[in-house]
Amino acid sequence: MNPKPLPNQQNSNVAVVVVAAGRGERAGQADGPKQYRRIGGKAVIWHTLKAFLDHPKVGPIAVAIHADDSELFASAAGELAARVTTVVGGATRQDSTRFALIALQQSRPQAVLIHDGVRPFISPEVIDRAISGIDASHGSLPSLPVSDTLKKEAFDRTVAETVPRAGLHSAQTPQGFPFDPIFSAHQRAFEAGRSDFTDDSAIAEWAGIPVRLVLGSPDNVKLTWAKDIAMADQRLSGQAISFPDVRTGNGYDVHSFEAGDHVWLCGVKIAHSKKLNGHSDADVGLHALTDALLATCGAGDIGTHFPPSDPQWKGAASRQFVEHAAAIVRSRGGRIANADVTLICEAPKVGPHRAAMTAELADMLRIAPERISIKATTNEKLGFIGREEGIAAIATASVVYPGELPE
Repeated sequence: MNPKPLPNQQNSNVAVVVVAAGRGERAGQADGPKQYRRIGGKAVIWHTLKAFLDHPKVGPIAVAIHADDSELFASAAGELAARVTTVVGGATRQDSTRFALIALQQSRPQAVLIHDGVRPFISPEVIDRAISGIDASHGSLPSLPVSDTLKKEAFDRTVAETVPRAGLHSAQTPQGFPFDPIFSAHQRAFEAGRSDFTDDSAIAEWAGIPVRLVLGSPDNVKLTWAKDIAMADQRLSGQAISFPDVRTGNGYDVHSFEAGDHVWLCGVKIAHSKKLNGHSDADVGLHALTDALLATCGAGDIGTHFPPSDPQWKGAASRQFVEHAAAIVRSRGGRIANADVTLICEAPKVGPHRAAMTAELADMLRIAPERISIKATTNEKLGFIGREEGIAAIATASVVYPGELPE
């Protein structure tokens, strides 16, 4: 569902709050607050501001800085300092955001993006998605599904329980909101003496403002520790990768037919005179693709993660297998470059459904449709496929991982 646009969105300003008043103790104080550390020859805050100032949909920007940092900010922001408004932040991030929102009131923006100053790798695409998720009554929150297994700690520091990660997301910024409702929510929280909210979407939730989840980015990291800053500097310093770590994985799967009236292929339900036999929905294309993705990082195969002996996967949608494999790839820093699936069958016809299949895979893998290829071929009436006893699939996935190919 596409959100209802803001009135006259093409001509309206989308304001930005950049919160940069913290001291950043976790990154160490020897070289000053982390937002002023240099990465790639420029301060962290410079990179953050440049990303928003370069975006065509962004209007006025207010930066909340520490009371002692006026000269430090001016030096770090350089030529960008004159293009933004600075305000003195408060004792908490929440206070700093509220002061910046007050400063933006005179511009009368319709929407506002609130961003951590130490997320310098924010991309135009994430900014676009954050803006597109806002309408007159909804906010937007860039996020990524949680891929790590979560544990709840007991009082004695043992594991109390494993927390199901289904439906859990890690929040990023910029978080976007219609301006007046989020400003009102911050004012109400201040008047109520509430200073315990960890981000602006939490304030919105408290105030009854619905917030849409939009896709974030693994690159949109928050620089928290000294090693984060060192890695960011390495990334921006142009250290060439002589041999990029590009890996290719293959997957193969086959399922026989049984009595039924449809088949699932690459996430699309297709009417047919038979169905495929399998413990899950028997989507042969997605099973092959799951194996191909897992192969790029040595993470076993589909049976390792979803054993057919486990009753919880009976009739399960194979989409979750692909999404699980893709999450494992991303958790290891991988970027999916291409996915290619070949379906081998006499029937049903794949051509009429190729566009729908491509859209399904693009959504599962979070890559552009042009990076996906879905093909079909027959077996020229030979063998079990030629006798229409089943369907086979071959999948190939290409993934680029960080670092260099080892010698």
